[in-house]
Amino acid sequence: MINSLKFDESGLIPAIAQDAETGQVLMVAWMNAEAFEETAATKRATYYSRSRQRLWRKGEESGHVQHVKEIRLDCDADVVLLSVEQVGGIACHTGRAHCFYRKLTEDGEWEDVESVIKAPDEIYQR
Repeated sequence: MINSLKFDESGLIPAIAQDAETGQVLMVAWMNAEAFEETAATKRATYYSRSRQRLWRKGEESGHVQHVKEIRLDCDADVVLLSVEQVGGIACHTGRAHCFYRKLTEDGEWEDVESVIKAPDEIYQR
């Protein structure tokens, strides 16, 4: 199964997390082979954090785990789609339901159109 995936030159593949019930795109992250294999085996979304240079188990700090219901591969085998149950209803580190909370206005400006559910400083105890 892993041999079917087309990883980029850095050994990564984009992974889209989509709410299994609503179809809302929650976030986009990256996976390396190890993250993909762990996700497939455990049914818990695991990504590769490019900034931390390590595996990132979604919810490891926030508790906002993603339970994977289905994994799909696009026609070019270079993008993974995860259908997930988002625990706590928050997928974004900004405390929003999803990461796509900005909309381009007619004026060419970005406008926040989704509310913060929970402040990040209440989520992440650093």
